[in-house]
Amino acid sequence: MSERAAPFYCPYCGDEDLFPHETGHGAWECRACNRAFQLKYLGLLARGVRSDSAESAGGDEI
Repeated sequence: MSERAAPFYCPYCGDEDLFPHETGHGAWECRACNRAFQLKYLGLLARGVRSDSAESAGGDEI
């Protein structure tokens, strides 16, 4: 797994014309809409992730 993940599209306009921004790690600029934004990993959620398929795979509980 890569330490640095790049966004696939701009969260504001949806364009793919993205380049790293000069302010530092996780900062990107969209040249289509002329906006700069920053991505930041916040951490894992304490409650974890649940899916409906995992619940139904366990069978019926009585």
